Amino acid sequence: MGYPGKNHKQYQSPKRRFEKVRIEDERNIAITFGLRNKKEIWKATHILRRHRQGARDILAMSSGGVDEARVDARRDELLQHLQRYALVNAGATIDDVLSLKVSHILERRLQTIVYRKGLARSPKQARQLINHGHIAINDRRVSVPGYMVTRAEEDHIGYYGTSSLAKESNPERGRINNVRV
Repeated sequence: MGYPGKNHKQYQSPKRRFEKVRIEDERNIAITFGLRNKKEIWKATHILRRHRQGARDILAMSSGGVDEARVDARRDELLQHLQRYALVNAGATIDDVLSLKVSHILERRLQTIVYRKGLARSPKQARQLINHGHIAINDRRVSVPGYMVTRAEEDHIGYYGTSSLAKESNPERGRINNVRV
């Protein structure tokens, strides 16, 4: 057992270090989502792996003769968690969980949502604005680009109140809006 207050690795690195196809795929994903390093992709892959493993466990429990109420409770718990983060829709099934991809997880990052909402010109600029404290959720500054945004928080993302970008007269706001038009 390890010390409970100590941080531990939140990802699993690939088994083969120099696999050309995987490296090219990761590079394309990193460019698309404006990620700084491969570790961020591996973290998203780890999150996806946990959810898919939970779905497979539920399928095994339902076919293994485990109490049906317990299986339904686990299924509802998993689906509600994924619905909270808008990874699946309201009428989703376990098959929908098994069909999730890494891009679905990366789409829920604050960095990607800031870019998609038009608050930044590029994913890289979205990351910079978040790190520098210009972005807020529910009027609370968030400085973590990898923050997983829930469905409820998505509509409350904007510029922080005292940020220079909060003013419409800021020249950077004009450049951001021109890129989006």
